Amino acid sequence: MTLSQAREKLEKFGQSHVLQYWDELNEEQQEALLAQIDRTDFAVLENCAKRGHTYPRGEFAPMKTMELPEIASKREEFAETGREAIRNGKVAAVLLAGGMGTRLGSDNPKGMYDIGLTKHVYIFQRLIENLLDVVKETEAYPRLFIMTSEKNHDATTAFLKEHDYFGYRSDRVTFFMQDMAPASDYDGRVYMDSKWQISTSPNGNAGWFSSLIKAGLLPLVKEEGIEWMNIFAVDNVLQRIADPVFVGATIRAGVEAGEKVVRKNAPDERVGVVCLEDGRPSIVEYYELSQEMMDARDDKGEPAYNFGVILNYLFRMDALERIAKDTLPLHVVEKKIPHMDENGQTVKPAEPNGCKFEQLVLDMIHQFSDCLPFEVEREREFAPIKNPTGVDSVESARELCKKNGIEL
Repeated sequence: MTLSQAREKLEKFGQSHVLQYWDELNEEQQEALLAQIDRTDFAVLENCAKRGHTYPRGEFAPMKTMELPEIASKREEFAETGREAIRNGKVAAVLLAGGMGTRLGSDNPKGMYDIGLTKHVYIFQRLIENLLDVVKETEAYPRLFIMTSEKNHDATTAFLKEHDYFGYRSDRVTFFMQDMAPASDYDGRVYMDSKWQISTSPNGNAGWFSSLIKAGLLPLVKEEGIEWMNIFAVDNVLQRIADPVFVGATIRAGVEAGEKVVRKNAPDERVGVVCLEDGRPSIVEYYELSQEMMDARDDKGEPAYNFGVILNYLFRMDALERIAKDTLPLHVVEKKIPHMDENGQTVKPAEPNGCKFEQLVLDMIHQFSDCLPFEVEREREFAPIKNPTGVDSVESARELCKKNGIEL
């Protein structure tokens, strides 16, 4: 992109201030800024007017979950189906690792956070060790895609290379970067991180597939005969990845998607809950649950909306390609956005000061014609790290790791 083309694009969207410091930049900084202007979709900023707007929801109904007793009774047949698919290269794992460890007090990628007590145990290490369990079981290395972001790509790739991918075969690891969305004030005026960097944030946890396609990786997926993608978040250090039992159960159910779920520990637990919405699979957020839904009971007398998602999904490739042709809703989220002020000083706001734009997996799920909710044992597969202390924290994850015999 040339300077004149950049000016034209910025003027079209009312963002000419992005080039305010152009004459002060060195050649490398100028090239970086032009490249970022070229790849940035400023059109999303028009959505600031939708701040606080919620998309209309349909009619909710309970959704049947495959629960632990049924899974236990068919475990071996599910596992064999899953092992066969993995051995034949039909299953890939996709680690969503675009975030930073800011909430944990770290300036590094979240996956680099060390939860060890007597030795180093990194979040990335724990996840790869879990995947290596499948390698031992199947004698096959599933293709591991790792989605980074422009904020953490270099640090993530260098860290994993330095640690020799914690024993995973490097030729089976493929990185790609998540698309970023510009962050703005409430009037849609994009913030700047520095004189040559536009403030951006990842485009949400549903942006992974469009980012994978944009990175040119679809031919690799097809060439290797991958039919299923297991998507998982970076922060749950106990989750089982490319789990043969989960894979086999989903394949045998003949559905387009599977989702791992845990039984809620309280009616008002802050997790998204599996449900049907207008007859299609969906997720209802905890704050959308009415009292009537929380009080509803199934035919066993148990809560009808009782299973929360843990961001571990299995998607069939042909279904992913179909829904990729549709546009997912864009959610406008109010956030505290650090930025450079008019004096060139960094501002770290104490209160929300602008908008970020995200596409969410819950909208993706609703595009599939069917989905298998698959229950897992909470204390064996759900140890998310979102906070330093308290609920879903480094502390709670350490305790759960110890209970599962993991040395820290």
